[in-house]
Amino acid sequence: MKKIITLSATLLAGLSLTACSSSQTDSSSSSSADNASSTEVSSKSSSTSSSKVPAEYSAALDKAKSYATTMDMSEQGVRDQLASSSGEDFPDKAVNYAMNHLTGIDWNKNALAKAKTYQKEMDMSDNAIKEQLTSSAGEKFTASQAEYAVQHLSD
Repeated sequence: MKKIITLSATLLAGLSLTACSSSQTDSSSSSSADNASSTEVSSKSSSTSSSKVPAEYSAALDKAKSYATTMDMSEQGVRDQLASSSGEDFPDKAVNYAMNHLTGIDWNKNALAKAKTYQKEMDMSDNAIKEQLTSSAGEKFTASQAEYAVQHLSD
C-alpha cells in the first residue's frame, strides 16, 4: 500500500507541475470563460487592495483559488501548499487570510474529481481510493469528503 501511495503522490505531483506549467503557457490562448474568470479575480484583487489588504495576502488567496479550482485539491492540501517552504512559502497570516476568504469551493466535488482520476488512471479499488483521499501523505480530504467521492464514482 505504501508503494501505491508513493506512486500516486509522485504521479499527482507530476500532474500538478504539468497543470501549473500548462496553465501558464495556455494563458495567451484562454477562452472567453477564462477571461471572465480572470476579470472576476482581478476585480476582487482590486477591491481587496483598496481596502488595505497586503499584496501578499491577495496573492495567497489567488493561489488558493487556483489550487482549489484547477487542481481539485483538498482544503488541507491547499493550506499545506500555501504554507510549505517547498511550495508557496507564504507566512502563516497570509495563509490564514487566504483560507478564511476562499469561498465557493465544493470540497466534495474536488474529492470526487480526484477519486475519478485514481479510478481511471490507476485502476484503484474503492477502499484504496478512500485511503488515498484521506491519507496525510496523500490528498488530505476529510473522511466524509472521501466517502462522498467513493459513493458518487459512477455518476
